[in-house]
Amino acid sequence: QVQLVESGGGLVQAGGSLRLSCVVSGSIFSMNVMGWYRQAPGKQRELVATITRDGSTTYADSVKGRFTISRGDDKNTVFQQMNTLKPEDTAVYYCNADQRYLKENYWGQGTQVTVSS
Repeated sequence: QVQLVESGGGLVQAGGSLRLSCVVSGSIFSMNVMGWYRQAPGKQRELVATITRDGSTTYADSVKGRFTISRGDDKNTVFQQMNTLKPEDTAVYYCNADQRYLKENYWGQGTQVTVSS
């Protein structure tokens, strides 16, 4: 059974930094695209950043220049460095992974990020 386990969330003051990690377990295949999404209270889940297996990245406009997504050498670990955090970044952050050969998409359980003003 494939599982995605996130870590690294927490409480930080505005202007601070956090680093999220997500590890995929239970799969013999490397994931094609991995990414981070977030959902704030009362809002829809939104894309934050994605990264392909060859390292191509995309970012939401709201986080460009502040967040950096990267993958581990095993290709089944993804990180998100979040700098200059703002109160509006407060949300539950979810890791997502897409395995095209198996036509499967997976979600982590989410990790809370709270930015105080």
